Amino acid sequence: MSISKFSSTFARVGAASAALLAPAVAFAQEAAAPAVAAAAPALTMDKGDNTWMLVSSALVLLMTIPGLALFYGGLVRAKNMLSVLMQVFMITAVVALLWVTYGYSLAFTDGGSLNSFVGGFSKAFLAGVNTSSLVETFSKGVAIPEYTFVVFQMTFACITPGLIVGAFAERVKFSAVMLFVVLWVTFIYFPMAHMVWFWGGPSSYTSPAGLIFSYGAIDFAGGTVVHINAGIAGLVGAIMLGKRTGYKKEIMAPHSMTLTMVGASLLWVGWFGFNAGSNLEANGYASLAMINTFVAAAAAAVSWCIVESLARGKASMLGGASGAVAGLVAVTPAAGFAGPMGSIVLGLVVSPLCYFFVDVVKNKFNYDDSLDVFGVHCIGGIVGALGTGILVNPALGGAGIVDYSTADFAATYAGTATQVLNQGKGVLTTLLWSGIGSAILYKIVDVVVGLRVSVEAEREGLDLATHGEAAYHS
Repeated sequence: MSISKFSSTFARVGAASAALLAPAVAFAQEAAAPAVAAAAPALTMDKGDNTWMLVSSALVLLMTIPGLALFYGGLVRAKNMLSVLMQVFMITAVVALLWVTYGYSLAFTDGGSLNSFVGGFSKAFLAGVNTSSLVETFSKGVAIPEYTFVVFQMTFACITPGLIVGAFAERVKFSAVMLFVVLWVTFIYFPMAHMVWFWGGPSSYTSPAGLIFSYGAIDFAGGTVVHINAGIAGLVGAIMLGKRTGYKKEIMAPHSMTLTMVGASLLWVGWFGFNAGSNLEANGYASLAMINTFVAAAAAAVSWCIVESLARGKASMLGGASGAVAGLVAVTPAAGFAGPMGSIVLGLVVSPLCYFFVDVVKNKFNYDDSLDVFGVHCIGGIVGALGTGILVNPALGGAGIVDYSTADFAATYAGTATQVLNQGKGVLTTLLWSGIGSAILYKIVDVVVGLRVSVEAEREGLDLATHGEAAYHS
């Protein structure tokens, strides 16, 4: 489908959604007018919450460097090991600087007339953020230091573009990766984080929110913002760069499953900060997110190995690691909403679907997604996002969705059809925004610096050709 048709479709989806939601939003604002007029409660900070959030931030950084870097590094050929490590490492450094310069402001401030899509620049260079400023959590009047929130969300911004590079590993220019990441986080990630997660907080819940949040879609820790967002961008990049030289003609097996297993394990450990930290408080919901993260990954690892054994006769370490990651991806949007048994079901379901896309769909359509970013992260994210709409149901052991218009913040559930439709609109918006936007940005990068290395450099290996060093010496 052409970009013009995609853009037209996206415009129609946005217009229709706005028309459908306008009466409900207007009614909610009118009904809540007296509450808005009331004085906001004084914010208080608990040292335990702050401690947990600082630890969670470190755990998410651990997911990226060294976790993701080693996971990807082990999956490529030895001659490209350092290139992947370098890409993930430098993406972390560059995005961290962009985040404090303007990314935090674009994601988590009011964008005025553009607020549905992106924030403004009122907190660019962290203006107004100091040791006394606080950010409200999901409990009225409860807060954490704003610096802590900035750092926690910064780690999410760092890992998301890092996920993308696995789709076109072993053939992309380092300069192209860095330029693309700068553009991508600016025009895709920061707006997406705003659309999904920006709202007024419990004390000002009727304030204008981001587009996807206003749909009623729920995403506890980044199924749309991180995984679908990065996964579809990876697929677009893999297609636009083209297949690796010698793809399906030469052996391109992972050079070190040992490192991949170490990386996957670090991802699993760090993911507790990713999911349980997204609760912003050290309470029962953080505990729920933690146990869900544990059991969903375990179920998905088992499920992948069962499917692989039935399909190929043997279960592999790569399959076990891939299954665990698929489970972690799927449970990310559901972590604080589903119950443990629901999370196990989610893990059992996601692996066969991801396996099908990795083993069947990729071969059928013959695209070279080097490390299966689309098959695991995008598909797993979609399964998780839609599944969250079902598993949040209290009748299925879910936690329900907090209704901030009630005095006691009672948990509610709009119904399976309604919530899954809300989730679906969030998924579709993410796919269109990131898919179309990423295609445009890849084209810009290709014109400016070129996307691919030469065939000679690819055959030599990017470690030596691009960085002048090797991962291993005999």
